[in-house]
Amino acid sequence: MSQIRDTFEKGEGILQLTPTWVPRPFNRPGRRLRLHPDDYFAMGMERGAIVERWFSSITHVETKGAGKYEGMSFVNVDDNPEHVILFKDFIDELGAELIGQELMEEYGTWPMYSKFYDYEMPLFHHIHHAEDACRKVGVKPKHEHYFFPKQYNQHLGKMPVSYFGFDPSVTKEEVIERLRDYTTRDTRITELSRAWRIELDTGWYTPAGVVHAPGSLCTYEPQWNSDVMAIWENVVNGEVFHYDDLSAYLPEEDKKSIERIFEVADWEKNTCADYRKRYFRRPVTEKTGEGFEQKWIVYGNDYVGGKELIVEPGASVVIEDPCAYGCVVIQGRGKLGGFDCESPTLIRYGQLTADEFFVSRPAAVKGVRIVNQSKYEPLVMLKHFGPDGHILPAQA
Repeated sequence: MSQIRDTFEKGEGILQLTPTWVPRPFNRPGRRLRLHPDDYFAMGMERGAIVERWFSSITHVETKGAGKYEGMSFVNVDDNPEHVILFKDFIDELGAELIGQELMEEYGTWPMYSKFYDYEMPLFHHIHHAEDACRKVGVKPKHEHYFFPKQYNQHLGKMPVSYFGFDPSVTKEEVIERLRDYTTRDTRITELSRAWRIELDTGWYTPAGVVHAPGSLCTYEPQWNSDVMAIWENVVNGEVFHYDDLSAYLPEEDKKSIERIFEVADWEKNTCADYRKRYFRRPVTEKTGEGFEQKWIVYGNDYVGGKELIVEPGASVVIEDPCAYGCVVIQGRGKLGGFDCESPTLIRYGQLTADEFFVSRPAAVKGVRIVNQSKYEPLVMLKHFGPDGHILPAQA
């Protein structure tokens, strides 16, 4: 029997994953990832600070200098950090036994991942190319959904406000004019946008093709398997971006054309008058019972779903779900199936944790027993999954 199958069977269809840290060369770390203060530059000063942690990922980071497996999750097989095995190898070997037949037939692999991203300052106004633009260069669109958990937001950063798209009164010509000046002046493109102050324990769906500048909260972000983007804002809190950032992921012959750069956007979605009504998401209770509640927190799209499970102190519950899912414990301690689980207080770079797991489809359908072993504190976990999860439609 292979070590992959042995680990899968010993865990009764549940895998324990190890922390996957991601540095970025821009912005500043928000320092809410529970990473040790000495370890934010553990991946090298030239790579920038660690500002993201990825979950259930088979996606490689599209950042200059990234290592061979950077951004990709690993499985803890025996509590020895030297013996971890790539999560993708489990998917490749186990296939439908792990993620279900529907995903294997439709995508041939696990099609999504999630992350915490944690920046002190707001991000630049940027875009993940719409479907047609991605098709031209052979990449996948990056549909994404945000949720802002209070457990990871003891402070709100410098500006807890997110920009989405452009005001409905803005014309295409106004935006193109700003993009033309990308290399000659501070274009202040967010003057054409619109913003909302972020509410904790709520979320937003951001479809591919919408320009957005997320605010300075630590954000839980289930998304499609992609790291494609282009930066439309050239000066952000004094940080300067360059034309290559604007023209990224375009065919070589289109890179010098501002019109072609502009066309990666979905203009209707960017300027719709009812943007908040379409894409803002409050939690919706899915099921509740003695000592527990499970809520939809990521829904109203065709790609990614997410739930928050809260188990009260001393309570035990068996939770059934229709699909494989990744999960992260954000508060409390207890048992998840046969595994001890706990939300860490402080993590050293390279250290193992007991807060991240992947539940196979058979285990999810059968039901996983969750036990809160605390006398006082709720056990809270966030779950993320793909389009086979019977995703709740957007609420009217």
